[in-house]
Amino acid sequence: MHKFVAIVGTNSDKSTNRKLLQFMQKHFAKQAEIELVEIKDLPLFNKPADKQVPATAQAIADQIDQADGVIISTPEYDHSAPAVLMNALEWLSYYIHPFADKPVMIIGASYGALGTSRAQEHLRQILDSPELRARIMPSSEFLLGHSLQAFDDDGNMIDQTKLAKLAGLFRDFETFVDLTKQLNHANEANRQEIRDLDWANL
Repeated sequence: MHKFVAIVGTNSDKSTNRKLLQFMQKHFAKQAEIELVEIKDLPLFNKPADKQVPATAQAIADQIDQADGVIISTPEYDHSAPAVLMNALEWLSYYIHPFADKPVMIIGASYGALGTSRAQEHLRQILDSPELRARIMPSSEFLLGHSLQAFDDDGNMIDQTKLAKLAGLFRDFETFVDLTKQLNHANEANRQEIRDLDWANL
């Protein structure tokens, strides 16, 4: 059984992105172990002089290291991923490298009709950066619009068409994770290149 880390990409206490991940955690429990991770307690990134990341960031990095893959659910603010998520990724690329060649699935929920397509594209660009180098599952947008009406009182997804797509993408992600395990010949070289980046000049 796969083990996935699911990052709640917001600091909102009542986020439908958290609700989406909680639903996945329950719905896919027989297929994979999904551990939700919060980022709202991370301090603002400030490039510390001692090059030490906060214990909260290191703990998240350790969870990612031990997982087979990462699921990130992002809202969309001003056509982009929220600042709190970008802040988390800053910490998770500062002298620690948990995302290097790590399989990532991006999803998102929003109150409006359009979902989080621009935020997901923005997040793909960030995760593909030289400091992160994640392996993002291609052609896999899951856009949950009208998310306030998307779940019943028990937290179950109401729209069966949306659920069928999510289930298909989740199976694809499991396959992607297995394939990615074979694409590891440059992993150490990638990690060394990240370590060699001069953060003082970034």
